[in-house]
Amino acid sequence: MFVRFDSGEGDALADFLAGEPWPFHTGGPVRREDVLKRVEQGFYAETYWIVADGERAGIVRLFDLEDETPMFDLRISERHRGKGLGRAAVRWLTDRLFGELPHVERIEGTTRRDNVAMRRVFRRCGYVKEAHYRKAWPDASGHRHDSVGYAILRHDWQTGDTTVPDFHDEL
Repeated sequence: MFVRFDSGEGDALADFLAGEPWPFHTGGPVRREDVLKRVEQGFYAETYWIVADGERAGIVRLFDLEDETPMFDLRISERHRGKGLGRAAVRWLTDRLFGELPHVERIEGTTRRDNVAMRRVFRRCGYVKEAHYRKAWPDASGHRHDSVGYAILRHDWQTGDTTVPDFHDEL
């Protein structure tokens, strides 16, 4: 179940984000005060709680919704990982964005190369790997990881097709 975040829930969001390890997100540990500041700035305007078994198990933040290619941030709490919530969230946000925003032609997401679970979610939800960025994702210690970009096209979502990019198009 997905429940829209309300700015009055800033403390709950700050506790959630600061209280979890996010090993595949940039910037190191989340600081509670940073989340509260971003809530005030409207950063979480299009954020939804992922509710499982009656508790907040994660969040989905949608952004760049005015673009033809919106993006998202997905975070599942450590104790709820591996239970299919990531796949449910990506399917939900894909259906929502294509279903409600006619100007959206594609949806993008990026993750670290070593985030095998998220890469599997992308593929199972019809997203296709389009990019590989070498040493583009710094972790908290400053070590740089490769990142990979995935996307789904509206046409593929509508038809169930998978349009694979031609990576061998150089002359």
